[in-house]
Amino acid sequence: MAALVQTLVVPRPSASLRSTSFPFSNFCGLKIQPPRPSAKLTSTRKPRLGCRIVCEAQDTAVKAPPAVTDTNWQSLVIESDLPVLVEFWAPWCGPCRMIHPVIDKLAQQYAGKLKVYKVNTDESPSIATQYGIRSIPTVMVFKNGEKKEAVIGAVPESTLTTCLEKFL
Repeated sequence: MAALVQTLVVPRPSASLRSTSFPFSNFCGLKIQPPRPSAKLTSTRKPRLGCRIVCEAQDTAVKAPPAVTDTNWQSLVIESDLPVLVEFWAPWCGPCRMIHPVIDKLAQQYAGKLKVYKVNTDESPSIATQYGIRSIPTVMVFKNGEKKEAVIGAVPESTLTTCLEKFL
């Protein structure tokens, strides 16, 4: 996938530039965010003045499913009243990064019908060992505390959807 990157250079405000307008509308995907009202200043620093330039996509970004660890595995996955999809992954795994957006989309699509969690196998190796995870990414579906199905590898969304529909 190719992307076009544009550089936006905004000069620092100085006495001569404060009243200068900037043709910001030429840059697609960016917006000007007004300054946040400061609460109570507890430091001796001066508050920042002016607006911030931010990416428009941050308003529509999908929140990632929560992480599961050894301490909360039992309560979140095994004792869940809904079916649970668990992605076993690691930060260094390229295919795991490829499947993250698919998992995030499924979490949003099946909200209320399915719980979705992620297990970092580097941080929680005992869970991965308990379920015989030998390759990542591995996606498992649990229902009533039991492992029902496992899908290994970065598979298309349609494969995961077909797998999930059996348990909903």
